[in-house]
Amino acid sequence: MITCTINGQVVQVKEGSTMLQAAKEAGAIVPTFCHDERIKPEGACRICSVQVNDSPKLAAACSTPVSEGMKIETESPAVVEARREILDLILANHPLDCMTCEKSGKCKLQDLCYQYDVEKTSYDGEVKNYPLDSSNPFYVSDQNKCINCGLCVHVCNQLQCNHTLSFIDRGFHTHIAPPFQVPLEESNCVSCGNCVSYCPVGALEPKRPVKYRYWETKEVKTTCAYCGVGCQMNLVVKDNRVVEVQPAKGAANEGLLCVKGRFAHDFIHHPDRLTQPLIRKNGTLVPVQWEEAFSVIINKAKEIKQSYGAEAIAGFSSARITNEENYLMNKLMRGAIGTNNIDHCARLCHASTVAGLATTLGSGAMTNPMADVRHSNLIFITGSNTTEAHPVMGAYIRQAQKQGSKIIVADPRAIELAEDADLFLQIYPGSSVALSNAMIHVILEEGLENKAFIHQQTEDFESLKTAVKECTPEWAADICQVPAEDIRQAARMYASSGASSIIYSMGITQHVNGTENVMSLSNLALVTGNIGKPGTGVNPLRGQNNVQGACDMGALPIVMTGYQKIDAAETRKKFQEAWGVQLPENKGLTVTEAIPAAAEDTVKMLYITGENPMVSDPDTQHVKKGLEKAFLVVQDIFLTETAALADVVLPAAAFAEKEGTFTNTERRVQRVRKAVNPPGEAKPDWWILSQLLKGFGLEANYSGAEAIFEEIRQVTPSYAGISYERIEREGLSWPCPTAEHPGTPILHQGSIARGAGLFKPVEWKASPELGLKDYGQVLTTGRILYHFHTRTMTDKSEGINQIAPHNYVEIHPSLAASKGIQDGDEVEVTSPRGRITVKAMVTERVEEGVLFVPFHWGNGANVLTNGEVLDPYCKIPGLKVSAVNIEKVAN
Repeated sequence: MITCTINGQVVQVKEGSTMLQAAKEAGAIVPTFCHDERIKPEGACRICSVQVNDSPKLAAACSTPVSEGMKIETESPAVVEARREILDLILANHPLDCMTCEKSGKCKLQDLCYQYDVEKTSYDGEVKNYPLDSSNPFYVSDQNKCINCGLCVHVCNQLQCNHTLSFIDRGFHTHIAPPFQVPLEESNCVSCGNCVSYCPVGALEPKRPVKYRYWETKEVKTTCAYCGVGCQMNLVVKDNRVVEVQPAKGAANEGLLCVKGRFAHDFIHHPDRLTQPLIRKNGTLVPVQWEEAFSVIINKAKEIKQSYGAEAIAGFSSARITNEENYLMNKLMRGAIGTNNIDHCARLCHASTVAGLATTLGSGAMTNPMADVRHSNLIFITGSNTTEAHPVMGAYIRQAQKQGSKIIVADPRAIELAEDADLFLQIYPGSSVALSNAMIHVILEEGLENKAFIHQQTEDFESLKTAVKECTPEWAADICQVPAEDIRQAARMYASSGASSIIYSMGITQHVNGTENVMSLSNLALVTGNIGKPGTGVNPLRGQNNVQGACDMGALPIVMTGYQKIDAAETRKKFQEAWGVQLPENKGLTVTEAIPAAAEDTVKMLYITGENPMVSDPDTQHVKKGLEKAFLVVQDIFLTETAALADVVLPAAAFAEKEGTFTNTERRVQRVRKAVNPPGEAKPDWWILSQLLKGFGLEANYSGAEAIFEEIRQVTPSYAGISYERIEREGLSWPCPTAEHPGTPILHQGSIARGAGLFKPVEWKASPELGLKDYGQVLTTGRILYHFHTRTMTDKSEGINQIAPHNYVEIHPSLAASKGIQDGDEVEVTSPRGRITVKAMVTERVEEGVLFVPFHWGNGANVLTNGEVLDPYCKIPGLKVSAVNIEKVAN
């Protein structure tokens, strides 16, 4: 510790602290423009200048370290005069249009000019006159208001790591722009808006469909409703309307957002929102009162249960609703209906993760926090287009690389991170097990395994050795279609780094051997000891905002909350006592079993909450048959493709209109807070479900979301120590068994959760889709940055639709040439399940025999995918490998 004096107050600060940090410790406010604690101090704007030891030469507080005995004055006459002069110089080249500037009320320059009585400049001369750049759909760049602090440049380059902005024309004409001064829409800008959020003046401002001034608004902190990163954000509210979103600093996102979280909030107040319950009468959905809708649902369920049994009813919960609401959906299906036929979209994304990691490690969840990747020396990314599907996690990976981490990418497409990678393996779809087994073969052959870890913390190692003995890099090279030497290099890099992290997502899980893909990655981590410590782990990135929480809350057919097995007598006894009902013992139907059962008329009623299987599920033509045959209830915020088929539609509140919690991909439970009222008669999902529970005779007199969470704590050991009070400021990662427990950011520290890591030998098998007659290409699917899941929310954003207006298929130039296809042509893609017509995007991102179609659009990728052949462990379909053929549409 170092002792220094600040404004006459003696303080102690850590050695290496800057004067700005020391002043903060002493409670002194030092103004800044260019400073942000997350970036390297620049000392560029000098507004933070302070006086040290009465020296006439002032020092920049943000970049100057304190030393023992230093005396610092933050508001001495010399300091005040210097700040006034700096502000005077800034105003010499800054428009004085504060009356109409949209930053007014939240402008640091305006605030400091007021504080230091600087009304106008004392300098005359040439002023900037740059044209506005309004080419980006979401924000405007006005360089006439820029003060050249450089904060936007540093946020873009050091945090987002996109390198879109830089200083142009050094000297009097210095300004900020993309390289070569191209318009923003022509640059590599990903519209994350982080530069906009941290600009201290009005140089970068969001486009505003609704006019507002910041002093007319309030901010409500909540959790993003898009991907599983769980970014913290402030909803800016005026007159019961979310007018803007600002990033908030939380452990998950550290003050960063992506384009969807920052700008795609239009869906909240979109005119297409459902506002009344609807019932199908004479073939048409007509508005009714809540009482009638509840009566129809309850009576129909009782009628079906009496005639066909409870197993004739199935429910799909949702990765988009809160933990509390998933818990009540669990209670409704099991407690009120009496069936374990409850599942949700994890069946289509990470069911194989839950099954695979639970088997090998004892917990089916991400092992390390996202930001922990910056402690990795080697990051192995496979089956994850991270910068597009989980953009903030992608930023962490790029931050890690800036600090010296090496990156390996294995993917069928040349994703963005492939350009950053030290080694890129463009593997053939469905070859992941072959790659993992060959890497382990090399590790064992060259003695790179962690012998002590294997001996102390694993079991069945000999069976793994036997299984990979013949899996040479040459064998795998033929399957993966990559050079054998690259496989050797990947194995050496991963095994020898000292701290290697595996990052994966649906490119690994959405296969008919998805569980074995996951097990093979677990084998790789265990054989090298890359588990249970910082910078390591097996880290699945969950897709939707609360898919982790939906699993945690028992929205799965074989477990209750906290993965307590439903076929265990002690589990049923606990919940029977808590709920006051008898519970069924048998395992229920999955999503991929329930819809075919509906088509076969054995499931008579489907209750779907916040899911859109008409777009998200494989072989959507077959899905439609099942949905049309069953009595269908859909609870959602829009009349989706699925809701349009329903017999009863219930209008739900969006995330900004209710209280609760989400659990992000790193197991962090975080608060969701109500900012505005829902439209019309729309209600929070928890209210709807509690009314139905009461209608079926169960106790459900909840005062609100917190009361439901308190009930969850009582029956869920991993959540027992988490409370709304404890997570008011920052979330906690489960397991958190007691109120004193700090949470568990890193799993398996000290010992593996199941007692010992289990090596699970797996054999590579070719996908049944490969080699089908008349289908010469293989289709793989995935996300793009600008849309989310089934576009229910993102397609309500004008800016999103401007950038990504339509579906497309990526096709290699050689294949395109052989088919007479040019970029932008309409093409027909067919599979044994159906056909779609989309625009061609000719690109070398895919290999010649591989096509890629995003899965966001209806009548798109999932018309083609196979829902019949399923992973035997967890019933997940093979969405990532489909036999297809592509032809140009004849004019």
